[in-house]
Amino acid sequence: MQTEIREKDRPFLEKVMVQAGLSDIYDARDLTEVVFRVMRDLMTTEAADRVAEELHKPVEVNDDQKLQEIADLWKDTNPIVGFLSRVRPPWQGPGIFKIDSDRFLFRVANEGGMPPNVDREQVVKAVFSATKDELSPERIEEIASWLPDKVRQLWEEA
Repeated sequence: MQTEIREKDRPFLEKVMVQAGLSDIYDARDLTEVVFRVMRDLMTTEAADRVAEELHKPVEVNDDQKLQEIADLWKDTNPIVGFLSRVRPPWQGPGIFKIDSDRFLFRVANEGGMPPNVDREQVVKAVFSATKDELSPERIEEIASWLPDKVRQLWEEA
């Protein structure tokens, strides 16, 4: 059973859905959560909290649409994964857990139930673009500093 999409998340997820070439808003939600999970895995808890704080602010959107709060998508829906991401160090530097661009894109494609014929880089870029619309220049730059080479390029292009 799929959890209903909250009205306040719709404008953000519709933006992701259109830019990623997805046909289902539930796919947009699931893939957004995975992109956010991998992003958080790259960051310190403090950096991820600063992003969450900015995403927590309600943002006015066009016409009749309600206020949206993207912070709920930034939090992990899996309580165990959410807890672990708060207590472990960032997955950067040497070692088997390092997340490089290939691993980042691999995780998005495989953890998110990516539909066939959807380009994983296009999905990542769509989530990045919608997210950047919600953040201050300082947060945008901070996130960029955590991303590996090719993924950082997608962030910059989004």
